[in-house]
Amino acid sequence: MNKFLKAAIAGLAMTAAGSMANATELRLSHQWSNNDIRHKVAQMVADDVAAADVDLSIKIFGSKSLFKPREQYKPLSRGQLDMTVLPLSYAGGQQPAYNLTLMPGLVKNHDHAARLSDSPFMEALEAKMAEDDVMVLVHGYLAGGFAGKDKCITSPEDVSSLQTRAAGKSFEQMLAGAGASIASMASSEIYNAMQTGVLQAANTSSSSFVSYRIYEQVSCYTPAGDVALWFMYQPMLINKTAFEGLNDAQQAALLAASEKAQVFYLEEAKKEDAASAKVFAEAGVEIAEMSTADFEAWRELAKDTSYKKFVEDVKDGQTLLDLALAVK
Repeated sequence: MNKFLKAAIAGLAMTAAGSMANATELRLSHQWSNNDIRHKVAQMVADDVAAADVDLSIKIFGSKSLFKPREQYKPLSRGQLDMTVLPLSYAGGQQPAYNLTLMPGLVKNHDHAARLSDSPFMEALEAKMAEDDVMVLVHGYLAGGFAGKDKCITSPEDVSSLQTRAAGKSFEQMLAGAGASIASMASSEIYNAMQTGVLQAANTSSSSFVSYRIYEQVSCYTPAGDVALWFMYQPMLINKTAFEGLNDAQQAALLAASEKAQVFYLEEAKKEDAASAKVFAEAGVEIAEMSTADFEAWRELAKDTSYKKFVEDVKDGQTLLDLALAVK
């Protein structure tokens, strides 16, 4: 073997070794099924990053196969998990400010939600995430509604005495104020709870209502319509140290993929509500509509329960609430 061939082989070996050294796999956990919008967002990012050919891959662990739904933020903040898509309010126990991302009546519609994601309010929340070594890649809000096993849920009076599931502390406080008995659980557990008679009413995202086939267990569905009481911030997050450990090309590819996915997320979120109503109607479920008067009644109840409690419990709660309310 001549010295030139030896040198060429050595060079190729070094290139391959360098490529392997730079190759990185990120683990992403979520609780959703593969047909859920949040999985599609994650898959889009993973596919675009792979296509960028920067020695970076994202391995997705869906359907709560890696971590339980409410137990993802802590391992993410500790570097035991690289990425996740989750309702940020699930981490409200670790950062009470996050409960503001599921506050009744605070978000009016999807475009308003997008403005909130690009505002001083979100900057304040991202500063708190940074304290936990977490950063946002994809912003996204999903709307939702109510479902009743035996009756329609449109006004506060409708949940009185019902065993009800609410996503997040703030909704639980409001519903308790309306006389409901609260059953706390992940949205993935609603189906079984209704099937076994543990639950009589629930509220969650339009997407979750469909992906978890709740239409098989209820008689009436109140989707998000012209007025939507229920909006929940459900971003794609990454461990900040893990992101900073990527090389420049990998970071750029991940950010570009995330930007594209965020546009998709907003467009698809707008379609979820009407699509969910169609699925429930086709399954023979009655479709109810929340009136403006119903919405105002809920919001007044929220002001006296959820908003008040948030300001009392969170050190800078009033400041954060004011920042959110300032976004028109």
